[in-house]
Amino acid sequence: MTPNQPLVQDQSEPVADADTPWWKGAAIYQVYPRSFADSNGDGVGDLAGITARLDHIASLGVDAIWLSPFYPSPMDDFGYDIADYCGVDPIFGTLDDFDALVARAHALGLKVTTDLVFAHTSDQHAWFAESRASRDNDRADWYVWADARADGSPPTNWQSVFGGPAWTWDARRGQYYMHNFLSSQPQLNVHNRDVQDALLDVVRFWLDRGVDGFRIDAINFAMHDPELRDNPPAPPSNKVRTRPFDFQQKIYNQSHPDIALFLERIRALTDERAGRFTVAEVGGDNADREMKLFTAGDRRLHSAYGFDYLYADRLTPRLVREAAETWPEAPGIGWPSWAFENHDAPRALSRWTPEGVEPATFARMKMALLCALRGNIIIYYGEELGLDQVDIPFDQVKDPEARKNWPLTLSRDGARTPLPWTAAEPNAGFSESAPWLPLGPAHPGMAVDYQEDDPASLLNVTRRLVALRAGHPALRLGRNANWIAEGDLLGFDRIAGEQRIRCLFNLGGGTIDIAALADRSMPLITLNGADDMALPPCGALWLKMEG
Repeated sequence: MTPNQPLVQDQSEPVADADTPWWKGAAIYQVYPRSFADSNGDGVGDLAGITARLDHIASLGVDAIWLSPFYPSPMDDFGYDIADYCGVDPIFGTLDDFDALVARAHALGLKVTTDLVFAHTSDQHAWFAESRASRDNDRADWYVWADARADGSPPTNWQSVFGGPAWTWDARRGQYYMHNFLSSQPQLNVHNRDVQDALLDVVRFWLDRGVDGFRIDAINFAMHDPELRDNPPAPPSNKVRTRPFDFQQKIYNQSHPDIALFLERIRALTDERAGRFTVAEVGGDNADREMKLFTAGDRRLHSAYGFDYLYADRLTPRLVREAAETWPEAPGIGWPSWAFENHDAPRALSRWTPEGVEPATFARMKMALLCALRGNIIIYYGEELGLDQVDIPFDQVKDPEARKNWPLTLSRDGARTPLPWTAAEPNAGFSESAPWLPLGPAHPGMAVDYQEDDPASLLNVTRRLVALRAGHPALRLGRNANWIAEGDLLGFDRIAGEQRIRCLFNLGGGTIDIAALADRSMPLITLNGADDMALPPCGALWLKMEG
């Protein structure tokens, strides 16, 4: 056995409670459709490509997939500007292709979750076309409109996430409309009950097509302050401010308390179908408070995740402990979800790998940590291969936020590059044509076929880790205990009933003595040369504790 080959000593056990919902403790695989697999050779991934490659996802042992937007869109924000909530953009295929994807996923035992983007639409949506036509039509109040101030300036000082004021003048109505993101993403007036009803019809449409759950995008942006009060300035900070948005406390343009009441309506509708799942994405300055609010009790969402890890420059024991301890196992506290990477954040390997450590070594430890966390875990496409962030030249950047704030905002494109399938084929088997974004120069050497037959590859390590997590109640559902966060050493126990599993990680480049922590134990998995005496650089160890 090579030093990097994982040692697995224990077989999985049945999960303790057969009544536990499928989503609790689930491993979810995020698919970014443009970059996963191209079936028709146009350089852009599509639904048929995903369907053809679902065997790969199922082989990881995950419970579900999450599909980033595939709806009709002018693609100003690459699908998060939706022109029709109940269709498929032709670049991705058809509704028949979507139905085939769901059928194949279900046949493989995979649940299907999709994105709901309910804070805004595209300005090409039929609702907005009607709303902007006059001040007295049936949808006049479906978006956030307001008169100019006396001097003609915008109604408030609110700033958009992507830069510049959160208001754009529309001569047809003689008013400003609000947008928290691009000016082509007008803000829905979700205070309006008719708008809520229309959005619930969208949920019902996808439930009828067999969707098992929803990830709700940027939901804390869904409602504004109807009194249109100005945001106060942000207090002084050492953090670099790259956008006008960073200079304000975002109190009145988002995070209205009535958002939680709308989420109750979504939950009530999804609960009409057995086994459906809802998870919110919540970012911003008050993310922890809002995640708790959106998941409190049993009438709101099942889970939420924030950006604890996604925007972290370093992975530290303190970060992991503090993030976990914000979700204690207590009455009324929701169930967390965790992601180290996604379509909005740089690849974690490029942010976190310690100096002097091989990225592949760090990647194995990182995956073991993700799979040991209490909550649901989200694996971003390519994370199982160890993909790093790609440096996209400005002339090839597609990301609208990066183009607007270059060079202070890192392009999200670098984490959205095509998945490499076969090392020796053109474009690493992603497409017959030049892909919409360039592949990373090192990525063909990380291709699926290259890793498939190597027991020590990150791909196969990921499969073992996910299987162990799924098969041990302590890892999938158990509580946290006995935290250690000292220097580069991170340790914690996962406990369910009589089962106790100790998880130990070296997040740095030295060697750590752990003999006193591994007494009376049996290893479940060892990575990067770890044993019950020491953790080498980025070593990882899961131990089943005896007695």
